[in-house]
Amino acid sequence: MRPVPCSRDMDFGQSNLFGYIEDLQELTIIERPVRRSLKTPEEIERLTVDEELNDIERALYLLSSGQDVQGTSVVANLPVLMRQNPAETLRRVLPKIREVLHVAGVEMQLTAAVSFLTVLQDESVSIHTYSHSFLHIILQNVEHRDAGVSNAWLETLLAVIEALPKETIRHEILNPLVSKAQISQTLQSRLVSCKIMGKLANKFEVHIVKREILPLVKSLCQDAEYEVRTCMCRQLEHIAQGIGTELTKTVVLPELVELARDEGSSVRLAAFETLVNLLDMFDSDDRRQTVLPLVKTFCEKSFKADESILVSLSFHLGKLCNGLYGIFTPEQHLRFLEFYKKLCTLGLQQENGHNDNQLQLQTLEQEKKYISVRKNCAYNFPAMIVFVDPKNFHLELYSIFFCLCHDPEVPVRYTMAISFYEVAKLLNSGVYTIQKELVTLLQDESLEVLDALVGHLPEILELMINGGESSGSENKLLSVPDLISALTTAEQRAATSLKWRTHEKLLQKYACLPQIISSDQIYYRFLHRMLTIILTNNVLPVQKAAARTLCVYLRYNRKQEQRHEVIQKLIEQLGQGKSYWNRLRFLDTCEFIMELFSKSFFCKYFFLPVLELTHDPVANVRIKLCYLLPKVKSVLKIPTDKHLLQQLELCIRKLLCQEKDKDVLTIVKRTVLELDRMDISLDAFQKRFYENDLLDQEKERQEHLLLEMEQLEKEKQQNEGRSANVNDKIFEKKRRDNKTSSVLAKSLTLSACGSSSGTSTGKEDKKSKLVRSQSFSTQALHPKYGNIDKCSNKSSATGYTSSLSGMGKSCMLSFSDDSFRTRSTGNSGNATFSSSSSLTASRNSFNSADQKNNGNKECQSRKMSM
Repeated sequence: MRPVPCSRDMDFGQSNLFGYIEDLQELTIIERPVRRSLKTPEEIERLTVDEELNDIERALYLLSSGQDVQGTSVVANLPVLMRQNPAETLRRVLPKIREVLHVAGVEMQLTAAVSFLTVLQDESVSIHTYSHSFLHIILQNVEHRDAGVSNAWLETLLAVIEALPKETIRHEILNPLVSKAQISQTLQSRLVSCKIMGKLANKFEVHIVKREILPLVKSLCQDAEYEVRTCMCRQLEHIAQGIGTELTKTVVLPELVELARDEGSSVRLAAFETLVNLLDMFDSDDRRQTVLPLVKTFCEKSFKADESILVSLSFHLGKLCNGLYGIFTPEQHLRFLEFYKKLCTLGLQQENGHNDNQLQLQTLEQEKKYISVRKNCAYNFPAMIVFVDPKNFHLELYSIFFCLCHDPEVPVRYTMAISFYEVAKLLNSGVYTIQKELVTLLQDESLEVLDALVGHLPEILELMINGGESSGSENKLLSVPDLISALTTAEQRAATSLKWRTHEKLLQKYACLPQIISSDQIYYRFLHRMLTIILTNNVLPVQKAAARTLCVYLRYNRKQEQRHEVIQKLIEQLGQGKSYWNRLRFLDTCEFIMELFSKSFFCKYFFLPVLELTHDPVANVRIKLCYLLPKVKSVLKIPTDKHLLQQLELCIRKLLCQEKDKDVLTIVKRTVLELDRMDISLDAFQKRFYENDLLDQEKERQEHLLLEMEQLEKEKQQNEGRSANVNDKIFEKKRRDNKTSSVLAKSLTLSACGSSSGTSTGKEDKKSKLVRSQSFSTQALHPKYGNIDKCSNKSSATGYTSSLSGMGKSCMLSFSDDSFRTRSTGNSGNATFSSSSSLTASRNSFNSADQKNNGNKECQSRKMSM
């Protein structure tokens, strides 16, 4: 339809007027279906059913004289009728449904197939009654002319076969199957026979299958229609599982070999996939002599003439390579690896300046096929790591891994993101080699890729930090800044998108960061960001995820000043915020704090701010607070928190007396009854609170350890400052000594030149003593002498470190490192000072010895120079 021009540009000439009339006619045509959809009184009368009819009578009436949509609703309601009144339904309703299905449309047929299957699963009647009443209707409709209806009834029949007894299957299904599978039957009938035989092979003994089913299988494998051969080829896997290894080798394998050379590409594809799925049933000789040559032929033809098998080959290549691993020669191993590498870059060669002519000839269908091939290669990448051995990953597969992670198509990168965790697990200590690719996928432009990667992000980061300790610890430490930048970028991109579920998932997974990076990095790069999300985001699940992650960060923060700052912001900006929405989020945050922190921590910082919300002007805030009060009371301990309990009771009394909102007052009364039934734990252990008290004591102990760690860090900084002052003094003294030594050396040289009794040997002696003296004074500053006192304090430091076994992993590691570093640094400062002073005294003793041993003229000149 042409756009209607603005009024100022309208031209009411004859030609334009006809155009406007046509547009108006189009509008009337659009409105006509709306008018036709209205029901006339006669149609409404025909759709009206007497309300006094019971369910059975109503179903019969609708099936007899109702419209198709009403009959379909009756068929859909058949499982309910069977549960309510099975006898009457079987006697009166089911025969009517059977009668109607002969002329029913596609929708009613599909609904009936589903309803019959539901009746079987509900077990409303015995299996004997079901087979007597329903099986004949199913068998009649299996060969329906519509392919979709036929497949629906066939799925129902295959499910029924699982539940039927053998005799019923033999008489009702197997015996008619012999005639249905003949070449004279229709194509649809023979296709149905193929699928039924695949199901029957597991229902009978081997000798019955060999005598009655296998001849039909061979006949259908040689059918004139390629659709039948393809269908039967795919059923050979189920038949092989039913007849065992020996018959599979003698009967099924020859048929597969013949079908693998079939003229139809779909038949060859089915034969290849069946061979791959049956690899475990073939011995090494069959794999070497039969399967391997066929697979090599498939690989060669896939690039030359038969591209239809290429997608399937790329999907099964990992399973194929590992299944044939034991029979590969080194040359064949390398050939299959190169074939996999070629598939990984299929369709990308032109980007490097190759195949420019092919680029013009490539169709859209080929491009889709190449994308599917590379996606399948990404899916098989963990299997190929096993194939080449993780030790050879960097040499053999890293370049391919890089290409797949940077592939221009999103499905390929998405698959790599899903399998990234499996790759990291397989690499183990060599996981540091793929850190750059992790950063790349975190910064990917597609949020689908980020969502796929985030699923196992905590496990991946833990492997990145701890997996490469043996060989890549330096690389691990160097990659952390890039990782932090990538994590912050990923969160910001998720926040600006409309996919809030990805953002929520990301924030939940970021709770693992205290085990990965330092407390300061979390504080400056992530903690304040979480608070901003709580204050500004409009999606409730995202706000709650950010609140919980913020509480985790606060839980593992190691600086009391930072913790107090965050607590103050939570109380002021959330608990006392202007928006009632922020005050609701404050209550959510308090729930997370009660979950993660000790009872004493919550009572110290958040108990009274929570109670202040009993005076909140918004009823929703007071309602949410009332629901939270039982949890708040559960954190109290008597007699320590007796004053807080009194405050709680006072607030509840005020609510009961002053509350005017009816909904809030109802919830307050209900909460009071619940609070009265609650028991408060005592400071001493009680059996009923034993586990909770143990957990709370563990949390409280960890919080005290955080304070002690902070104190030790302050001591460490003070000791470092002292050692720095001592080193400055030593350096100044060394500078003066060096200056004195240089003046002394000059005077010795002058006196030696002026003295006739001095010899060259005496000069060398004096120079060597001076050099040795200077070298000793320099060694006094070497840090290895600072370990003298470290050994004496080793036992005490170790004992203190063992007390941290209850802390989280990151806290444990960082604290143990810092504690040792603190003690060793402080002791090294003292050791350096003492050793430098002693070595200075030894230097003076060397000088006095020289004065005794040298001549009087030298002594006089030395005194003059001093």
